[in-house]
Amino acid sequence: MKITNRILVIALAVLCFSCEDVLENDITNDLVQAVYPTENAVIESNVVTFQWNILDGADDYRIQVYNTNQIMVFDTLVNSYNVVLPLTEGIYQWRVRGENSAYQSAYTFPITFEVDESLDLTSQLVILSSPVNGFVTNQNNFTLAWETLGAADSYTIEILNTTGGGTIVYQQSGIITTSITLNNTIITQDAQYTWKVKGVNTTSETAYASRNFSIDTVLPNQPQNSLPAHNSTQIINQNVNFSWTIPADSGTVQSTISYVIEIASDTAFTNILQTSNATGTTFQQTFTSTGDYYWRVRAKDAAGNIGTNSSYFKFTIN
Repeated sequence: MKITNRILVIALAVLCFSCEDVLENDITNDLVQAVYPTENAVIESNVVTFQWNILDGADDYRIQVYNTNQIMVFDTLVNSYNVVLPLTEGIYQWRVRGENSAYQSAYTFPITFEVDESLDLTSQLVILSSPVNGFVTNQNNFTLAWETLGAADSYTIEILNTTGGGTIVYQQSGIITTSITLNNTIITQDAQYTWKVKGVNTTSETAYASRNFSIDTVLPNQPQNSLPAHNSTQIINQNVNFSWTIPADSGTVQSTISYVIEIASDTAFTNILQTSNATGTTFQQTFTSTGDYYWRVRAKDAAGNIGTNSSYFKFTIN
């Protein structure tokens, strides 16, 4: 009977480890069909749209682009059947393969193509560099920057308050640099904003390239301790469950909130024994020494705002 049970345990373990492979299609011997750019294509733009056909069983696709020195320029994983990548003038090769959580297909044979940045800007695009899309901050004096577009004589920028219905809060044309610095005369309130830049020359212009950022200056609310309860007793060498609540954020922009938990040996928290971070409103900790402990928690958000510490709770480890 013991031998039978062992065999069953081993069989179940093997089954569990192989479930993922069973659920995923084996695409090892398959090949993605590349669509564009084709061999020896000449692309008159500073951005290239790579396209390929769907491969059954693939969840994602990995695209690699090399320059003439066989230096990798891009190694990008996407879950769509195309991707737009910025490239400077030159000759390149690209290849693509399909992937899922268990298998990878072979790469396509490398395809050579050329990028030729013409004076016609209509098929080109300004490449925005910083800040990243979705940037959140509590400051209003940061820099918006983009890469040089060779065929552009100047740039036009617009900033819109999208929380306020798309109102234009700043607009400037004829910019010959590749950045502008915001200040409190441009950004006057908490909101989500869209910034857009286009390149212009005497005969043509690009479409706008755009990204979003948000301004959030509202401090997170003060958390309220729940567990371990004030003056409670906990058991040594066992998990102590911490939890707390926090009132809903009432700010115009509600940045992602995380928490800092502090555990100290005194009520003034002059001797902090441990500082930990949590993304949710729960936390666990095991204590190996008996005694009295005090805990509190404060909220911080993605914009850099830090709220007030909660009132402390005391608990005793026996």
